[in-house]
Amino acid sequence: MKAIRSRSNPTIKALVKLAGSSRERRRTGTTLLEGERLVRAYGESGGRAETILASESACADDAIRAFVERFPAGSHLVLADGIFSAISQLASAAGVAAVVRTPQPGPVEKPISGCLLLENIQDPGNLGSILRTAVAAGTRQIFLSRESVFAWSPKVVRAGMGAHFFLAIFENVDLGEVARSFAGRIIATAPRATTSLYDIDLKGEVAWLFGNEGAGLSTQAKGVATTEVRIPMPGQAESLNVAAAAAICLFEQVRQREGHPTRQSNMSG
Repeated sequence: MKAIRSRSNPTIKALVKLAGSSRERRRTGTTLLEGERLVRAYGESGGRAETILASESACADDAIRAFVERFPAGSHLVLADGIFSAISQLASAAGVAAVVRTPQPGPVEKPISGCLLLENIQDPGNLGSILRTAVAAGTRQIFLSRESVFAWSPKVVRAGMGAHFFLAIFENVDLGEVARSFAGRIIATAPRATTSLYDIDLKGEVAWLFGNEGAGLSTQAKGVATTEVRIPMPGQAESLNVAAAAAICLFEQVRQREGHPTRQSNMSG
């Protein structure tokens, strides 16, 4: 492994710029993964890093050093602790990071049942949580509108906890166009919808539509929804966090698809 101890090194300057600039990440088609757990998940998904780097302190641990040395990557770097900290976006430097090429899923596919259509999601933590929930619920496709946060920003990737590596993520998408190609129902949540989430059959072809944290869905996006449901909230809160709403909807769908009937069918039986 190559050791670097100078901040003036061109490689270090490039890494600092990549870590701190969304524009640079989009320009280069790469992003930074931080932490052994996240880097390991990337490797286990079959990924190969452009560069893997570790701090000198981290490499003092024989197991971590062996992990970094064996990891499939174009280059392997050991950095002075202070230099690694300058690159890291974490309050406490994780000691291991990797520069990886942002996966390109290719042309937008025809959406499949269980996919998510996300309009203008801005908070990286929310998007990462939604992606993590999607993987847990068995959802494979994510479609993001043009004004959504960059899915491969380090904050989103950290919040996703490795979910990115198991999804087909399509960014800068015209959600209306995607919706028109979907043969099933497109369901949006609305606080005043007359139908409860728990009274609707979710076993057929379903795509979920969720909107911006503050503004919700735009009028245009609402127009592509074929069904609106409300999530019952007996408490005083006016609304749910979008990541929480997505989790409730996706796992209600999982519950029904595993053979549990809806409340409506229970009552009719």
